[in-house]
Amino acid sequence: MLSQFITIRFFDIVDILLVALMLYQLYYLLKGTVAFNIFLGISMVIVLYLVVKMLQMKLLTSILGTLLGGGAIAFIILFQQEIRRFLVILGSRYFPNKSFTFESFLRKQEEPYTVRIDSIHKACVDMAVTNTGALIVIQRTSSLDLFVETGDVLNANVSSRLIEAIFMKNGPLHDGAIIVENNKVKAARCVLPFTNNRELPPYFGMRHRAGLGISENTDAFVIIVSEERGEISIAEKGELSQGIGPDELKFLLKKKFGRSE
Repeated sequence: MLSQFITIRFFDIVDILLVALMLYQLYYLLKGTVAFNIFLGISMVIVLYLVVKMLQMKLLTSILGTLLGGGAIAFIILFQQEIRRFLVILGSRYFPNKSFTFESFLRKQEEPYTVRIDSIHKACVDMAVTNTGALIVIQRTSSLDLFVETGDVLNANVSSRLIEAIFMKNGPLHDGAIIVENNKVKAARCVLPFTNNRELPPYFGMRHRAGLGISENTDAFVIIVSEERGEISIAEKGELSQGIGPDELKFLLKKKFGRSE
């Protein structure tokens, strides 16, 4: 009689929790993108396949089975950007220094880079007041060399005057992003990937879409200053926060990069 009851082992609970975590991360990566609708379509096909197989509808089962046979390759092709984002998030969270420790598995370690917080903060606040558009990408653990190569390499020390001069209207370097790494402005006029998020408000321009795009593909901390509204926004981990005030910006910079310089 006891064998007729369902037994639940400890590892069964772990298995369920891991699957739930994977599904949550998958939803987090796909929400707001075209890929989410594709994922729903694929899920419906899989459910339909299981139903017709259970009902022993052989012809339809064979057709759907053939369709799903190449599912792994199709999955990689359709979700290549989302897979890249997942690997970036996994690597930057658990392997921030390219080495694994038990501590890094439990919590995220502190960022290895230092940044001239005061200089960046002053430049952003000044540009917001004058409605000067800006896009500042601050490197953390993900390499941004691929995007540095798309712009003009500077390797100049970070200063508020330099940042404001770069984004000066009608200046030769104002169009595009600057990339900051270890207290250096590595490059200006850099080209960034645009986000595929279709839920963004229509008034968001190319700076916001590019800033959000680079935050989806790397773990960079991105500051966007709107030319039209003089508003400061932050993009991080595929999320965009608007209306960031001077005090909040200073708090976030200190929280992410540790100290003022």
